[in-house]
Amino acid sequence: MSKTATKSRPTESRTRSAQSRSPRNGRQARPNGKTLSTYITERFDEFSRSQKDVARYIVDHLDEAAFQTAEELARRANTSSSTVVRFSQALGFEGYPELQQAAIEEYRNRAPEQDGAGQLFDFDHSEFESSLAADHGNVEDTARNLTREQVEACVSALGSAHRVMIVGVDQMAFFASYLRQLLALLDIRAEVVASPRQDSITRLGRVDEDTLVIAFSAGRAHPLVVRAMKLARHRRARTLSISDATLSEVGEHAELTLYYSSNSPSFTRSNAALLGVVQALAYGIYARDKAAFKDRIRAFKLK
Repeated sequence: MSKTATKSRPTESRTRSAQSRSPRNGRQARPNGKTLSTYITERFDEFSRSQKDVARYIVDHLDEAAFQTAEELARRANTSSSTVVRFSQALGFEGYPELQQAAIEEYRNRAPEQDGAGQLFDFDHSEFESSLAADHGNVEDTARNLTREQVEACVSALGSAHRVMIVGVDQMAFFASYLRQLLALLDIRAEVVASPRQDSITRLGRVDEDTLVIAFSAGRAHPLVVRAMKLARHRRARTLSISDATLSEVGEHAELTLYYSSNSPSFTRSNAALLGVVQALAYGIYARDKAAFKDRIRAFKLK
């Protein structure tokens, strides 16, 4: 009995010590009353590459992270559930449930500010309605967070560029191509880089200081997109990032940035706000001189 008792004391001591350092008691994971998002953003550079994926997703999709399991969050952030757990511990939490609780607390504090217009659907809504409601919320959130100065700077850069290079890989290739089509209607020629093939690399080789490079990204940026932005900055070209991640690696190399919200209850990210941003950019160019574009646009409408 005495040996057992002797062995148990250090264990109890370590347990009490760990409990005293627990974020639930001492809140070391969120010092000085900071929100979870703020704390993650401040420590972002300390995380591993896969942990940064989790960090980006939580900061930009807090309402989803607050109610998802570690497995669901991992799938959304394109990583593993073990990475989610390690990320939680790196922040000072005992595990993912404690991090999730911090996310819930922040979400509840945000909710009164966001619910002023009321819910789009009743609480007990279908999956179809839930998806539409998410798209509706993403458009509103994107419009609310973009400033007029940001938008005007991007429209001005696009309207005055001698050459436009649009980079978008995988699902972002569609939006890169769509933006090129809209610009073509306005007689602005643009090239698209949508894959790491040799012809795409050759196009990137033509980037110079008279080029505007526009990069599309969702979550972790494709290596080709990051490479294009680094090359553009090296060659003193203007750069514009359109991303759903406020902590995007692409944004670090961009002179101009446009953020869009992509929250979704579905198996894929919502692109409703991104589509709106693309169309709004093109309309911004058109609105600068409607008279100059009127006949051209009318001709296309008649086809």
